[in-house]
Amino acid sequence: MSTSKPIRYAFLQIPSYSMITFSSAVAALRGANYSSGKNLYEWEVVSIDGNPVTASVGFEVGPVKHVDELNLNGLEALIVCGGTYVDRAYDKNTLNFLRKAASAKVKLGSTCTGSYLLAAAGLLDGYQCTIHWENLAGMREEFPNILMSSNLFAIDRDRFTCSGGNSSLDMMLQIIGQQQGPELAAAVSEMFIMERIRDHHDTQRIPLRLHLGNSQPKLIEAVALMEANLEETISLDDLAQYVGVSRRQLERLFQKHLKCVPSRYYLELRLNRARQLLLQTNLSIIDVSLACGFVSAPHFSKCYRDFFGIPPREERRRFAPGSGIKLESPEAADESSTLSS
Repeated sequence: MSTSKPIRYAFLQIPSYSMITFSSAVAALRGANYSSGKNLYEWEVVSIDGNPVTASVGFEVGPVKHVDELNLNGLEALIVCGGTYVDRAYDKNTLNFLRKAASAKVKLGSTCTGSYLLAAAGLLDGYQCTIHWENLAGMREEFPNILMSSNLFAIDRDRFTCSGGNSSLDMMLQIIGQQQGPELAAAVSEMFIMERIRDHHDTQRIPLRLHLGNSQPKLIEAVALMEANLEETISLDDLAQYVGVSRRQLERLFQKHLKCVPSRYYLELRLNRARQLLLQTNLSIIDVSLACGFVSAPHFSKCYRDFFGIPPREERRRFAPGSGIKLESPEAADESSTLSS
C-alpha cells in the first residue's frame, strides 16, 4: 500500500438524502483504492448533530461524526448529500457550517439536491452547477445569479455538483481521472461494468412539460415534431404550419422559453442523438450523419466539433473497448463547455 497521504473527502448527509447518489460517490473512491492497490482516498460521514441520518429509502449508515469533529485542515472536499424535500431539511447551522468550510478553502460538492443548500448559503453565485431535473426550474427562479445546467454533473473551479441517481459515479470518476489519471478511472469503470464514463456533455433527460407546464402547448408540440423527425428534418415554415402559428411567432416562443432560435434547438437535438448513436452503436460516421439529418459527413463533423469540442471520429475512439477512457483536462472541459453554451 502507498505511504503517501490519502486524499480526504467528507460527506454531509441531509435528512432524506438520496442513498444511491451518496453510495455511488463513495463507491467510486473505494473502487479507486481497490483497483490501484493503494490507499488513495479516505472518506468520512458527518451530520449537523452527530446522529445518523435517515435516507429517503429509510436506511441509515455509520459511523457518523458531528460536524464540529470534522478536521477541515487538509480536507480535499465536503460533499453535501441532498434528496427529497431539501428546502425543508436544513437550518441556519447547516448554512453556517458550509460557509465555514468555504472560508477554510475546502472544495464544495453536492449530490442530487445538495446544490440547493450550497446556493442557499450563497456559495454558488457565479458558478455553473446542476441539480436533479425535478428541481431545475425552481433553482433557476430562486437563484438567478447561478449558472444552472441541465447536464448530469458540473465541475467549475472549486465547486462540483451532480444531478442525482448514479450521476455521482460519473462525476467522481471524472475527478479521479483528473487526480490519478484516466487509466485508473477507466479501470474503476470497468470494475463497475459501466459501458462508458459519461462526461460533462451528457444531459439529463428532462420532460419539456416540466419546464413549461401546460401553458405552451404549441411549443411543446413543435419540439415533439422535431424529436420525431431527426432523420428527415422539417423546415421551420412547415413546422409552424403544422402547429398552427406563424414562423415569427414560433421563433418568439423558442426565444422566450428556450432561450434560442428554433434552428439551433433542432440542431442540438440532432447532435445529441448523433452522440448517442456514436457511442452506443457500430454505425459508420456517414450513417450516423444521415440518421440525424445531415446532408454530408464533413458538414456533420464540423457541427459536431463546434458543439462538443471534439470530432465525432475522435469521440468514438475515446470510448472504444480496450482503448481506455480518456478524460479531458479541466482546461479542455472549460473550452468545450464554452463551445456548447
